[in-house]
Amino acid sequence: MSTKPRILTGDTPTSTGLHLGHFVGSLENRLRLQDQYDCYFLIANVHAFTTLAEKPADIRANTLGIVKDWLAVGLDPDRSTFVLQSEIPAIAELTFLFAMLIPFNKVMRNPTLKTEIDSKGLGDSYPFGFPMYAVGQCADILAFRPELVPVGEDQEAHIEMCRDVALKFNQVYCGVNNRTPPERHHLEGGTFPIPAAKLGRVARLTGTDGIQKMSKSLGNAIFLYDDEKTVQKKINKITVLPDAATGLVPQSHVLLQYCDAFLPEARAKEIRAMYAAGGEIMHGHIKAELGAAVNTLLNPMRQRRATLETPEGEARVLEVIRQGVRKANSVAEETLALAKKAMKLDFVSRSIH
Repeated sequence: MSTKPRILTGDTPTSTGLHLGHFVGSLENRLRLQDQYDCYFLIANVHAFTTLAEKPADIRANTLGIVKDWLAVGLDPDRSTFVLQSEIPAIAELTFLFAMLIPFNKVMRNPTLKTEIDSKGLGDSYPFGFPMYAVGQCADILAFRPELVPVGEDQEAHIEMCRDVALKFNQVYCGVNNRTPPERHHLEGGTFPIPAAKLGRVARLTGTDGIQKMSKSLGNAIFLYDDEKTVQKKINKITVLPDAATGLVPQSHVLLQYCDAFLPEARAKEIRAMYAAGGEIMHGHIKAELGAAVNTLLNPMRQRRATLETPEGEARVLEVIRQGVRKANSVAEETLALAKKAMKLDFVSRSIH
């Protein structure tokens, strides 16, 4: 096992691949951290059933698509561990145990959960498993006892809930004093270190609609596998209208957000200054420059992903999953054994390969 501090983060396969919001929000961080940390990257394919329960074939295809995107971006399964959630039984057991430590009304007040219910138009029709996945995310994380969780801004509430669960578990079952600072819990005998969130370079990337966060389900995303023409077409559709009161394009406009995210810093500042000064600006030229920059970023990813669409590439993806599952189960089973020992549930031992 590595002596490096550990990281856990991941993605839910609700679409065939990942988008630019994932890249600037988390994937960039993962790439940088692979050599500094013992990294575990989780594909939450069980959580995908909360909204796609009747489409298991889609979930499987999306799962493989995410692994392809990870490999195309540059995540290295020899330096990091790829974790397939459905193959780690300890996560399911920990989810049930942790559910006893979180009041139901606290789960339902989770702002990320409420936002997803609203944005997906679920109303009161969501399954019981939908709020349960908020508890499951705590198990996803704590099963690997990480110190850091690289996430986007919208996931911070889940990390706070995870921290609450770890604190409560350590206090109730490990005798850690409730006045002990979170960073000392593990040193004072707690089973779980208290993980901290690590935000990406862009905490929240707005979608091409200029309103909602970039999302697979809202049709406002630029995917990492989109071809050059599709990328430019999506950027060209961004509406640029001046504010009625000032006559200026707001500095918070999505086009300027993208310039900050994907153009060199000096050029992004120059464009912002142009918009702040007013006057006639050729928005089409800015969009073309932005599209070229995004395509320059994505081109090597697209090329690497294309090699994974072959029969040999598909076989490699499956082997990467199997390789990760073996290592992930070793860590998660150790965690579950420690948790069950603390809870006086250590009647028998088991081994999962």
